[in-house]
Amino acid sequence: MYTQSTAVKGLRLLVVDDDADTRQILNILFELEGAKVIAVASASEALEVISQFKPDILISDISLPDESGYSLLPKVRGLMAAQGKQIPAIALTGYAREEDRIYAFASGFQTHLCKPINLDELVSEVASLAECEPGICLTGELTSQGWR
Repeated sequence: MYTQSTAVKGLRLLVVDDDADTRQILNILFELEGAKVIAVASASEALEVISQFKPDILISDISLPDESGYSLLPKVRGLMAAQGKQIPAIALTGYAREEDRIYAFASGFQTHLCKPINLDELVSEVASLAECEPGICLTGELTSQGWR
């Protein structure tokens, strides 16, 4: 089971995944960790809530019903930049090939996690992104493990 992370407490997380079970699990997980979570099923729903919710981190599936997580990310970043905020992002996906991982990083995601999700790893990645200074996670060095 996952371990408690104080770095997650108080974070605002936007989860975008068309799978209802995934949304529910992540909502419960991060609320237990002390985060505030909004979980939505589509890119369009994410864009509707983002201006009011102002998330600290985006956790998005790549394969969404209305558009891909790849095309959602720059839209989210544009909306957040208009509010003077940068937002790191985690890709959750069934696309597990090395090429998929590289494409996720090249598209701007800081982390690429394959489904089924390892909850410990996800909490750890969220905590790691939360501890980055603003802008550092978005401009770090690309390694085989992601942006550092």
